[in-house]
Amino acid sequence: MYLRTLPALYTFCDILYLNRRMNILIAGCGRVGAQLAMLMSSEDHLITIIDSDAHSFSNLDTGFTGTALVGDCTSENSLREAGLEKADAFIAVTDEDNSNVMSAQLAQYIFNTKKVVCHIRDPQRAEFFQTIGLETVSPTLLFAQLLKEKVTG
Repeated sequence: MYLRTLPALYTFCDILYLNRRMNILIAGCGRVGAQLAMLMSSEDHLITIIDSDAHSFSNLDTGFTGTALVGDCTSENSLREAGLEKADAFIAVTDEDNSNVMSAQLAQYIFNTKKVVCHIRDPQRAEFFQTIGLETVSPTLLFAQLLKEKVTG
């Protein structure tokens, strides 16, 4: 009887885990960061977005329910003030590859954040940083692959 209920319990726990509310810190409130913040906020996640330019927060829609903070994402103190110590995930999407790499490394190695993703435009640099343990996304590579598929079928 006990063994029959155990898989149901795991399934229920897996569902709870997958649908849980995440605490996410986003670095960069440009087009990508603002769009991501809006998407994640609409799914009821706790979002904090940090940017060095206060005017960048105008990219957020009025429906944004998270927190917007002016700060330097490459500063350990700014990341601490933004709540990175309690975050489940950190996503670096500023318009500077170096800032993204530096802040992602702080999140991963200093704050021990569970999930860290770093936006890097240069595909070669993205590949290199993956080899040293950063999870990277290169929009340049993704877009080139998408265009190739559109053309070649």
